[in-house]
Amino acid sequence: MLIIALIAVALVASLPWWLPGRVVALRVRVFNRINGDGDIPVPGDLVGIDRFKEVYAHPAAGGRSKGAALSDLFWYWLSPGPEMHQEHLEAGERYEAVARTTRGLLAVPRAEAEELARRCTVRALDGVRGEVRLRDLMMPIWAEFSYELVFAEPCPREARDLIVGNADDVVTALKCCGLRHMERRHRLTRYLLGRLSRVRVPLPADLSPQEQAFYLQGTFFNTAVVQMSEAMAHVLMVLAQHQGVQERARHADARYLDHVITETMRLYPLFGIAHRITTGDIELGERTTIPAGSVLCFNYPAFHRAGFTDPDRFDPGRFEKPAKELNHIPFGVAANRPCPAWRLAPIMMRAATREVLRGYALASSASHTRSLPNRGPCLLTPLNTAEPAPVVLAWMRLRDRWEDVWRSLVQLVLGTYMVWDARRRRLCKHYFLDR
Repeated sequence: MLIIALIAVALVASLPWWLPGRVVALRVRVFNRINGDGDIPVPGDLVGIDRFKEVYAHPAAGGRSKGAALSDLFWYWLSPGPEMHQEHLEAGERYEAVARTTRGLLAVPRAEAEELARRCTVRALDGVRGEVRLRDLMMPIWAEFSYELVFAEPCPREARDLIVGNADDVVTALKCCGLRHMERRHRLTRYLLGRLSRVRVPLPADLSPQEQAFYLQGTFFNTAVVQMSEAMAHVLMVLAQHQGVQERARHADARYLDHVITETMRLYPLFGIAHRITTGDIELGERTTIPAGSVLCFNYPAFHRAGFTDPDRFDPGRFEKPAKELNHIPFGVAANRPCPAWRLAPIMMRAATREVLRGYALASSASHTRSLPNRGPCLLTPLNTAEPAPVVLAWMRLRDRWEDVWRSLVQLVLGTYMVWDARRRRLCKHYFLDR
């Protein structure tokens, strides 16, 4: 009995070191079954790394939603109004009108964007010290930034809370760490409906008021807030775990900080898999064709790893040469609807990071993965005060490992349920069938 008890204790104690990885692999198998055998991984057997950009940039690789079972899942996560989400609109007049509006809202001078990001960061950091979750810390910053970008007025507390509640609910569901809470999202939709006349540029006239609200919610108060919060959490996590880089970034010029941000986006791309549906045949050679209607699954992490020595190592020095020579597309490819904030986002991130480094030393011993389900545990210590004791970081690491055991099981259960529920609802499929 004693031996059995010791084995049981050893097995339980070892869970953090092997169970999360097994659960992640099982989740991947569940998600890979969504499209069946019809998807084409890129890179893969058919399209190698050397033709990744070529195929991604092909005019026929432009379908966004229609015809892919994966779209039902993403529409489910991004509801309400996924049909008006700029990322998922099919090419056509409606997309062009929405894209023009987005470009107009993003067309702010560099100095103005930097100052707005700085001010929002200062407000969010007021009184902060000790352990934080970086993604949670960043969300109010980008909620206020996006609100002022859209409405050209300071963000009221009510609006900030609604935006953060909406964005947090979306990203928590996307990570399979929690179920959707649609009323939180609908509250923001209703708020935006009452403020459409105050948007600082004209909204597309052929959209209904509800469609206009859905467009703003999806583009600026879902995607922008979630992705900027995630990107900043990754940057601050790498600084917290690379003390030499952190110290140099605190005092170096903007070019070095740009390299830090760029390498962070290589190692922790915001997209895992981006799927596109081919609208026509893509000829790969005399005997090889990707037929129209195929689902291409572009694997950003795999592409960003290829061609680098020791690709899992964080090394800002990789980008001392031009990024265009490297496998690095954090904002997509120019020929296939890249992120509309590709110019503005690095400016905002640099300004916010400098403000954090100006006031704090960062330290973290928690796990750092691309999906960041732990939300980035980190210690923020005001500069020129005592560093955290080693035991504090040891406790953070141990606690994070055990949280990962429970979190991975939650992700498996809730992720499986949401896949089932999304397939049952088939939001994307029914939308196109009804048109």
